[in-house]
Amino acid sequence: MTKSPVKLPPPVFNDEKHHIRLYQGDSLELLPLLPESSVDLIFADPPYFLSNNGITCHAGKMVSVNKGDWDKLPGPELGPVRARYEKVHEFNLSWLAACQRILKPNGSLWVSGTAHVIHSVGFAMQQLGFKLLNDISWVKPNPPPNLSCRYFTHATETIIWAARDKKSRHTFNYKLMKEFNRGKQMKSVWEIKPPETWEKRFGKHPTQKPLALLERILLASSHEGDLVVDPFSGSGTTALAALKLRRTAVGLELSQEFLALTLQRLTDTLVRIQISFSTVHFSLDLFTDSEDRSDRAECSGRPSGRQASASERSSMSAQLQLVQHELRFYFIGRQNLSVIFSVLTSSLEDALHQFRLSGHSPSDALFIIQSETQIFLA
Repeated sequence: MTKSPVKLPPPVFNDEKHHIRLYQGDSLELLPLLPESSVDLIFADPPYFLSNNGITCHAGKMVSVNKGDWDKLPGPELGPVRARYEKVHEFNLSWLAACQRILKPNGSLWVSGTAHVIHSVGFAMQQLGFKLLNDISWVKPNPPPNLSCRYFTHATETIIWAARDKKSRHTFNYKLMKEFNRGKQMKSVWEIKPPETWEKRFGKHPTQKPLALLERILLASSHEGDLVVDPFSGSGTTALAALKLRRTAVGLELSQEFLALTLQRLTDTLVRIQISFSTVHFSLDLFTDSEDRSDRAECSGRPSGRQASASERSSMSAQLQLVQHELRFYFIGRQNLSVIFSVLTSSLEDALHQFRLSGHSPSDALFIIQSETQIFLA
């Protein structure tokens, strides 16, 4: 009896409109379930295996380098170091071979890493028959200092770019990269800032990559509509870059915590809400005489040359009359990420009640947005 092929589990996130899918699970188990020769581009940021109880510097403070069990060296902690690193290389060979299988004949792969893992990755690529194209040095401005004072400050990461095999005619948007570099050939040394504050406002991944880095990679080696896969999705930066640049994306991630972070970042980007404000029209003649006041600063909008004092501002605030106060709740659909219901009411509890009365199930909404409008008569 023929066994039916094993299929991917249901995605934890599936945006059919923008072609973004996220799956939870081990990449070594999920990559073999993706169709062979179906992927245009892969970006991978595999574990660096740096969680060895050491220390580093972050924001001027001494902190542990431990990131989680997923970043620890495989094998017994007291076992021979060589045997443990052989496990690391075995791991790199396994996931790289799985990536090579799903790449199209002209597809390519980018892998980021520090010296702790990148040499194993490069050697594994050579063993598997990838065609090495470039090793990019990503330079980080203002890196944290080296606390031991026994090494040069670590200011770079290496990103290896490789085609599927020796026969691959990989995509390289040379002219576009030259335009970005002010008419000169772009070099393999890239100075790009680490993730900025706005990229971490929902939380952060310990090895999070800046959106600008992924955007450059996707622009350099893929086209609109191409399928991009990230087997170690982390905080979802690859999916965000794909969304922005109109690529299709599949992300694989083991951690529920980091999947939740990815969902927050994606939905924040995806949701576009148009809010219509009611306009209150007043027929008030504020001036009883017919004198032309258009040349006065307070009526023309020009600055008067003197700022109001704190007491004057307080007096002005006290004179304002609140004429309208509204709370509106918008329910964002789980399937299409658009507004499926909105209601003007005084509390979230009543909004939920109205949502259920409208025929919706609580599970229909992915999240709820509250807006508040206050209109004052000056």
